[in-house]
Amino acid sequence: MTGWTHKEPGGWKSMDSRGQSILCHQTRTSWLWSRARLSISRTGLTLWSLKSSASTGDQALESLQYLFSNDLDVPVGHIVHTGMLNEGGGYENDCSIARLNKRSFFMISPTDQQVHSWAWLKKHMQLDSNLLLEDVTWKYTALNLIGPRAVDVLSELSYAPITPDHFPSLFCKEMSVGYANGIRVMSMTHTGEPGFMLYIPIEYALHVYNEVMSVGQKYGIRNAGYYALRSLRIEKFFAFWGQDLNTLTTPLECGRESRVKFEKGLDFIGRDALLQQRQNGVYKRLAMFVLDDHDTDLDLWPWWGEPIYRNGLYAGKTTSSAYSYTLERHVCLGFVHNFSEDTGEEQVVTADFINRGEYEIDIAGQRFQAKARLYPVASLYTHKRRKEDVELSDLHGK
Repeated sequence: MTGWTHKEPGGWKSMDSRGQSILCHQTRTSWLWSRARLSISRTGLTLWSLKSSASTGDQALESLQYLFSNDLDVPVGHIVHTGMLNEGGGYENDCSIARLNKRSFFMISPTDQQVHSWAWLKKHMQLDSNLLLEDVTWKYTALNLIGPRAVDVLSELSYAPITPDHFPSLFCKEMSVGYANGIRVMSMTHTGEPGFMLYIPIEYALHVYNEVMSVGQKYGIRNAGYYALRSLRIEKFFAFWGQDLNTLTTPLECGRESRVKFEKGLDFIGRDALLQQRQNGVYKRLAMFVLDDHDTDLDLWPWWGEPIYRNGLYAGKTTSSAYSYTLERHVCLGFVHNFSEDTGEEQVVTADFINRGEYEIDIAGQRFQAKARLYPVASLYTHKRRKEDVELSDLHGK
């Protein structure tokens, strides 16, 4: 529906702009409800359970501390975003892990990582009769309840308190919703918006969905689709595994240094490589690009793989993009490299190098000016109503 196609004998041909308009309108409606009111979306994820018996003590924790870069020795109920890295420090998986009790953990990762994650975990964990790793994806349906009114809906459907004091961000509780029990409710959405993830035993999924939709009617609940969620996460600078991250991408290259705890007291896979990279510097850096002179109705849309130019020279390519309804502009994520003009060799990329460049994104042979950021800009415009109110100089933090 969007983008471009090749035509004979040569050149590029725009696809039907009506497809762009329809997609843009439908996505905007879902996006608007997600940000301003309430929306619900079914989310595909891979789920794992790791438990150790009382006789093994903290064996489950020790195994996870070795496999993941962040510190998972957190209080019961807390959720940790972390990477599962290889020896080179690259992402084998991008996960969220909830600590259910002292010896039990609940891991969440992208759907397309199910087979790979299982093989990696089995390879690097010392499993025995006292340590149980289980793929529990088939047991649950995941619903993403997004928006500022999500707390109101959940409060009406559960007896448990949902206030920030009782249910802070990145927290997990097992509770009843409607007439269904055993639901793992987590205060996160993978979009940067307020809301909750509901991991529902599959036999209760339809009941919970119907209850949420029924109670949510007075709050204007809507079903949200993939493109709305994509827009929300990209304008918040949320990188996704398989699109923006892969086995050759390290946390230091994509702004996730906070998810690496070098001093957590235990070694972890990839630690030595990351320590060396921290000392020597990175040779690519993930940045957010906001297109300035792009006309959504007339120009071709970016998707991924578009060349990035810095000061007129090739510097990398985009990894994902979406239209931001907050900024009312297209936003791309992509890696910036620092190639030597003399030899073409890669050099260290610093924050100053990113911020001082003038950028263009090449979409099917046409270059559009773009401003680069190393941090999300959407939060700057939460209360902005019109793009005329937006000072583009703010995109550089000036």
